[in-house]
Amino acid sequence: MSAMVPIPIPQPEPPLDPKRLSGPALRTFFRLAEAWGLSIEEQRTLLGRPARSTFFSWRQNPGEVTLSKDTLERISYLLGIYSALQVLLPDEKAADAWIKKPNKASLFGGHSALERMLSGNVADLYVVRQYLDAQRGGWS
Repeated sequence: MSAMVPIPIPQPEPPLDPKRLSGPALRTFFRLAEAWGLSIEEQRTLLGRPARSTFFSWRQNPGEVTLSKDTLERISYLLGIYSALQVLLPDEKAADAWIKKPNKASLFGGHSALERMLSGNVADLYVVRQYLDAQRGGWS
């Protein structure tokens, strides 16, 4: 009779800590927004339309903010979009300009990816991210 070998039980990952993630996420988002040349209103829309005073508070003191799960999810998709573009278009200026250029893909209907993302729905950020990941040939 062979000895029983214990099977390790995978431990769940600790939940993400919004307080710890919020400052770095916001600082990175604002750098991305600058690279893409986004207006204040475009930035607010991509972040889920926080009140103007809240938005400016986030910009001034990103390390003192705890973002909602929705806002962190939005920033995660945007960072994925940015990252995928850097891979697909190694010329940094071309990668940053892509989101504002009209796109013939049926997903965009001749409009830019930014126009799609500015619908305000987190699902549209997901769809653009998914499209770019597929163009890269896989998921990130």
